[in-house]
Amino acid sequence: MTSQVDFEAHYTSLHDEEVRLSSTLRGRFELARMQHLLGNYLPEAPAEVADVGGGPGVHARWLQERGYSVELLDPVERHIEQATAAGISAVQGDARRLPWENEQFDAVLLAGPIYHLTEAADRRVALREAIRVVRPGGFVAVVAINRAANLIGSTIANTLLTRQRVVTDILETGYSPDNERMAQTTYHTTTQLRTELTNAGLRSVTIHGLTGPGGWLTVAIDRYFGEIELPDFLCEPVPMETALECSRLADRHPELTPSSSLLFAVGQRV
Repeated sequence: MTSQVDFEAHYTSLHDEEVRLSSTLRGRFELARMQHLLGNYLPEAPAEVADVGGGPGVHARWLQERGYSVELLDPVERHIEQATAAGISAVQGDARRLPWENEQFDAVLLAGPIYHLTEAADRRVALREAIRVVRPGGFVAVVAINRAANLIGSTIANTLLTRQRVVTDILETGYSPDNERMAQTTYHTTTQLRTELTNAGLRSVTIHGLTGPGGWLTVAIDRYFGEIELPDFLCEPVPMETALECSRLADRHPELTPSSSLLFAVGQRV
């Protein structure tokens, strides 16, 4: 299993989470979809939201700009420094031991902890902590990575044959010790994700395709064009609009949820 040192190194030296959602088409698409789905569930501002595993505060800033009161927690010191510099109330900590009072928030967002906790018991503790700090009737939203994401993404990138052992491990077990792309990461099926949230005590659990099938268009464009000027056939209509409309259409058909690389699950505290 990847160590916590490797996890810290991933987000401190190897990966800049502050720009991930703005520097690529895929990142901007993910951010737009996250804001759309959160908007469907958030109570009206001002409401109190806990952003657990909130990184440098990309989602927290958006929430604050809309009048929400946000408290952010993240295990990475660099992220806390970045969030604080952006004017967000942030504390370094662990999703399994939240520093807040019972029933303090109207909503809790876990956009990272559930896929970075590779042991089911740890994920269960983190979910129960989230439930503890949310008020009755409030919701807990979780982001997870689809177990099929590496298979589809590696195929689009034509790297499947060189990553076959990693992809096979993930498909069979939800984890690979040799995964070079992500530090300390577990991958869910939709059934597994629903079961984990329900067993933790959440009710009315709904799972959406966060990026949906449209997200794969953005993956392909980033992979093969990057900063290169797109050919005419990919310029009109704008690819972002095509991807968003594809995933909006898929939202109406729950059977298409497993086509998404990222999953957005939401449940309510009774």
